[in-house]
Amino acid sequence: MWQGKVRRSAIILTILSAFVAMLIGAVGAQDPPRPPAAKPSAPQSTAKQKPGTARQGAQADQQPQEPVGDSIKVETELVLLDVTVIDQNNTPVFTLNKDDFTVFEDKVRQEIDSVSREEVPLSFGIVIDTSGSMRSKLQTVTDAASSLIKQMKPDDEAFIAQFKAEPELVQDFSRDQRELEEALTELYTSGGTSLLDAIIATADYGHEKGKQRRKALIVITDGLEKNSSVKEKEVMEAMKEDEVQVYLVGFINEDEPAGLFGRSPAKRAKELLTRLAEDSGGKAFFPKEVAEMPGIAAQIAKDLRTQYVISYYPSNLARDGKFRSVRVAVNPKDNRRLIARTRQGYYPKGEREQDTRRMPKS
Repeated sequence: MWQGKVRRSAIILTILSAFVAMLIGAVGAQDPPRPPAAKPSAPQSTAKQKPGTARQGAQADQQPQEPVGDSIKVETELVLLDVTVIDQNNTPVFTLNKDDFTVFEDKVRQEIDSVSREEVPLSFGIVIDTSGSMRSKLQTVTDAASSLIKQMKPDDEAFIAQFKAEPELVQDFSRDQRELEEALTELYTSGGTSLLDAIIATADYGHEKGKQRRKALIVITDGLEKNSSVKEKEVMEAMKEDEVQVYLVGFINEDEPAGLFGRSPAKRAKELLTRLAEDSGGKAFFPKEVAEMPGIAAQIAKDLRTQYVISYYPSNLARDGKFRSVRVAVNPKDNRRLIARTRQGYYPKGEREQDTRRMPKS
């Protein structure tokens, strides 16, 4: 009997051992041994980096970077400045490099990302005063406008507008030179002069509809503002937002007598045109004769083609919607006295709503 009990116990023990072995094997199959865990890496430094450095790396790798730990990713917009540099003889200078420029934003020096001088496509408008006072000059002016059209590159685009008592779009943006030249034949003179209305409307139109980054207006007028509904301050503000360079050609009658406060209408007109042009990074021309118009047209075309492009990431990361003033200084190694011409500043993108003013369609 006792031997039978021992035999049964041995059989039970054998079965239990086999069952335990099966359990151990199953657990091992479900959860295989793991290698030792890697040591945690040191936390990334949260020291403030230069915006340009961070963005350059992202552009070079073309890989989105995931935030690590508690670090914060700050987005900044690349600012591009179209800069014309001239010497004391008003001759363009083309031999400068990055080290010759200094950029200040709100009087704070910025780190320049790059400086280049390649030709870039243009979106530009030819805006012609066709008020009654321009009647004798219209043919020469349209001939000069035609020469600007003939100098267009394949990727350029242009529009034609005229203004009398109000601005009027004659031909919208087109790359077809023949179509643009035909639009010039539709111009006719009559009525008064709404110069400021024309500038604000065409600058808005160029900003909204132009496909190329570099945008410009060439405005040809006798400069005698009479009929506009907007004030100069409004035009200046709109041009800051639109980022359109304005070149003004003013046929000013210098013989008009001075007013009560010692300034003639001609002098006031010249001062107005000069301010409008310079604030946008453009230039004002005051020909004595209409025969100078072809040479001025060629100079404007050359000026637009030979500008430096200076880029930088602003050190001001605030999103407060405030205008930021910009100044570019030129300090060449040969100590020449040079002048840099660019826009007076900018509004950070996406922070202001555009107050678009439409031009009546012809």
